[in-house]
Amino acid sequence: MGNWQLEVGKMAMYLAFPVTMFYYFNQPSLFEEWVIKTKRELYPPENPELRKAFEESFRISRERNTVTFEREN
Repeated sequence: MGNWQLEVGKMAMYLAFPVTMFYYFNQPSLFEEWVIKTKRELYPPENPELRKAFEESFRISRERNTVTFEREN
């Protein structure tokens, strides 16, 4: 068995390693670029032309549904 200095050294290592890793990996500057890139991939900026096409297709679908509904009644 080791003496008390070895035990204190091991205890310091057991405490210092997780604290150091927590500090290093929780730095926003390390992940800011990655987060912004991922966010833009998941939620791209809205395209006005694409938005118009969606609204037009929804309008056509609603018109078809109302015509079908009116025929049934």
